Amino acid sequence: MTNPAQPQSFEEFWPFYVREHSNKANRLIHVAGTTVALAIVAYAAVKRKPKALLLAPLVGYGFAWFGHFFVQKNMPATFKHPLWSFRGDMRMVAKTLAGTMDEEVRRVLEEYAANANGATGATEQDEPAAQSAAPAPQSTSSSGGLN
Repeated sequence: MTNPAQPQSFEEFWPFYVREHSNKANRLIHVAGTTVALAIVAYAAVKRKPKALLLAPLVGYGFAWFGHFFVQKNMPATFKHPLWSFRGDMRMVAKTLAGTMDEEVRRVLEEYAANANGATGATEQDEPAAQSAAPAPQSTSSSGGLN
């Protein structure tokens, strides 16, 4: 991806999304918020209470923004990429429930560190220092749907 602020596809956006959710506690807060929000949508549909739908985004975004501001300590990208962020949330929830999200975070962070090493001309001797600096970039951009 040439410009991380302007991904051209969801697949380009996904690694950014994963890095912005590298803190496991933040991911679990997101999963809880998304799950409750989806339960509210289901309740509203089953009970035919459309006003209850107003509560779903408040709960979903409330949990997610708490996770970003107080746990991950970064800014959510909801306003820049709302649809991709929502899709990222759904993928993250699915991968969390499947037990594969931690490995996905590890993979993305390793790839990010390797790319950072290549961009700076780091050698194998420099790799551990570069990896420890790369895993959790604290962006000021936002990052996610119900994030």
